[in-house]
Amino acid sequence: MAPLREGFQTVTIGGRDDELQATFVPDAGMVCCSLRHRGRELLAQRDGVRAYAERGKTMGIPLLYPWANRLAGFGYPTASGDVRLSPDDALLMRDEHGLPIHGVLPRALPWELDEGDSGGDRLRARLRWRPPELLAIFPFEHELELSASVAGATLLIETRVRACAREAVPVSFGFHPYLSPFDSDRRGWEIELPVSRRLALDERMIPTGASEPFDRRRFLLGDGAWDDAFAGVTEPPVFKVSAAGGGACGATARAIELELRHGFPYAQLYAPAGEDFVCFEPMTAPTDALRSGQGPPPVTAGELFSSAFAIVVRSGS
Repeated sequence: MAPLREGFQTVTIGGRDDELQATFVPDAGMVCCSLRHRGRELLAQRDGVRAYAERGKTMGIPLLYPWANRLAGFGYPTASGDVRLSPDDALLMRDEHGLPIHGVLPRALPWELDEGDSGGDRLRARLRWRPPELLAIFPFEHELELSASVAGATLLIETRVRACAREAVPVSFGFHPYLSPFDSDRRGWEIELPVSRRLALDERMIPTGASEPFDRRRFLLGDGAWDDAFAGVTEPPVFKVSAAGGGACGATARAIELELRHGFPYAQLYAPAGEDFVCFEPMTAPTDALRSGQGPPPVTAGELFSSAFAIVVRSGS
């Protein structure tokens, strides 16, 4: 274990050859709270680890589990009957409309670090979805494994879902990397998106089921706001943020790429006005998939769902 972060034990991987170093917090939902390249922090820290663990105030690279973004109501159908969520459940987070968002409060997720396979350039952790308070929210006994590894200037994050009971496990999670790589005005950051369709959203940010073509593959971030959902990920599936003109950014990054390796057919772009970060969000399913049924096939006993994405730092000369 690495030193404490706001009172939480951490584990750090990488850091050799002065390249990339990633720090994770098992007791705060396995959030990657820091990603440093040659000593420079690449992730927005926002309100910090404790605020994320205890109040769900996202930062770093959080895993949103068991669902990402919002549900359109306090319940969803399953093969064995409807799940009813309590608006008073202290383990649920809520958005500005009062809707449940981002699954379970991170401090309640019992991650176990595999000490024998964590350290150096890699880590592995396991979440056993068995406690009654978690099954009341998501009644599917299963195990989730998260693996992370650093090689040079690349951080790879992989997940695997295994069903542990007869009922199949819906897949509806995602990640929310807060990339803040440059000491420059965000209005000059260039964005590249490998997507072909934008999902239509209602006033609560819930997909309506419609979509439209999207052809703004490269543009300056500017000073506007983005909170958009996309499908139709194209090849190569690489999202990119770079300084205007690829200019120098000191001795650190000139561009950050997020590559969808597999298991993420959807993505979000989140960049609120006035904030110096951009989020390319890998999504296994669209928002509200537990209710709409638009996600991938549920994981049945004996089967495995896996996903992976990588963050790659492209350095200046």
